[in-house]
Amino acid sequence: MTTSHAEPVNGNLPHEPEKATLEGRNKLIGFWLFLGGETVLFGTLFATFLALRNQTNEGPTANELFHLPLVAAATVILLVSSLTSVFAIQAMHRGKVKALTLWLGITVLLGLGFLGLEIYEFYEYVKHKEFGMTTSAFSSAFYTLVGFHGAHVAFGILWIGLIIGQLFKKGLTVVTAPKVYVSAMYWHFIDVVWVFIFTVVYLLGKVG
Repeated sequence: MTTSHAEPVNGNLPHEPEKATLEGRNKLIGFWLFLGGETVLFGTLFATFLALRNQTNEGPTANELFHLPLVAAATVILLVSSLTSVFAIQAMHRGKVKALTLWLGITVLLGLGFLGLEIYEFYEYVKHKEFGMTTSAFSSAFYTLVGFHGAHVAFGILWIGLIIGQLFKKGLTVVTAPKVYVSAMYWHFIDVVWVFIFTVVYLLGKVG
């Protein structure tokens, strides 16, 4: 049996189309396993950063380097993008494809805004504070952790953008719905990781 007993939306799709087929449910389970591996990977990067955060090699320290208002603005943008992805899933469950694509599009734009601020932050550090990847063990750990997260954000933007294209081409089906749901799970994951980065890297760096 590949379909659920959920009530159909607009007579075509069940209320939770991402779980309507066995393939869709398997994708969700597989993706949870993938996120488990990602959690271990980021945990390793956090541990490395904490071990090296005081190894500045006479370069800039975290307290001298970080500009919290800029990072706080990026944090707000990313948290709002998590909310818009929730709205996208709600629209999907109501079978409203236009609203779904709109909220996904807003999520992509907010993600681009976050990424732009992060690139600007890195540029300022390298250009004006001489804080490069090889400046110190601290800088290497910082750019590896924060940059790796930024790469995940960039991948998420590309992924959601491709899904929007599929929605325009194929519409909302039991095939495209799991892709939307899984991409939202991924986006929430990188938002949660950023909250830890903001706390451990930036806030602890300023007060520590």
